[in-house]
Parts: sequence; C-alpha cells; structure tokens
Amino acid sequence: MITKLDTIDLKILQILQKSGRMTNVDLAKRVGISAPPCLRRLKNLEDGGVIQGYQANLNPKSLSYNITLFASVGLKENSEAQLSSFEKAMHGIDLVRECYRISGEDDFLLKIVAQDFEHYQNVLSKTLLNLSNVERVQTTIVMGNAKAEPGIPVAVYEEAA
Repeated sequence: MITKLDTIDLKILQILQKSGRMTNVDLAKRVGISAPPCLRRLKNLEDGGVIQGYQANLNPKSLSYNITLFASVGLKENSEAQLSSFEKAMHGIDLVRECYRISGEDDFLLKIVAQDFEHYQNVLSKTLLNLSNVERVQTTIVMGNAKAEPGIPVAVYEEAA
C-alpha cells in the first residue's frame, strides 16, 4: 500500500476519477510530466491498491432500470457468521448494487436497481425475504438524484512558487 502521495500522484487520481478513459500520453500532458514516469506512477498507484479498477459509468434508464431503491435490512441474529452469510448472499443478487453493514437499528443498507416497483417486489419476495435470518426490510424509493459524484474527494494542493 502506498503511504505518501505527492502532488503529481494526487493530480493523476483527480483526473482519472473524473475521466478514466484517456491514454497515458494524454494523462501525462494533463499532469505535466512525460509519459514514461506517468505510466510508472500509474502502475504504482494500481499495485499499491490506491486505484482499485476502472469501469464505465452506465445510465440505468438506458438499460430499463427505471427505479433505484434503498432497503434497510434488520437481521434476527447479529453473529459474525450470520452477518457474513447475509453479505455473501447479496453477492448473488444482481439488482443489489451496493451493500453496507451499518450501525443502528438495522444491520445493512442496500442500494438496489430495478425495472419498476413490481420487478423489485418480485426480487424482494424471491430473494431477500427468503433468507432465514432476515427479520425486516424497509424500502425507500429514490424520487430524484440531486448529486451523484463518483469516487472520493481528491484535494490537490499547489506548491507555492
């Protein structure tokens, strides 16, 4: 794992997080270094686990996923084995896009996409509600999205000249 990132590393991360589809030459130009050291830095960021992967950001509606829902899930039992079992089960449900273990009254928060509410209910009744340890599921339908910023904030502090 990389422990110390310099300004150039942070610029690379900031640029790639906003636009990950560019050549190394284009990235190097935007960062202000030549291509070979840019490629080495990029490889170090990947090998160090700072960059975990690359993906396309898809429009759900263009693929008929017209609703997004959040489901709070409470389990009957909170043993580590039961929590891990639930997490493993979530990997098998494609509509569950994100699964967070949370504190509070419920144990998990799921982000789910579906074609429509009926599609979600069908999946809910055949999957989530069939898991033996699930006590309750409370669903919230997303009505709109005011902000969807990918990744995490990457602050680049310019050095004083």
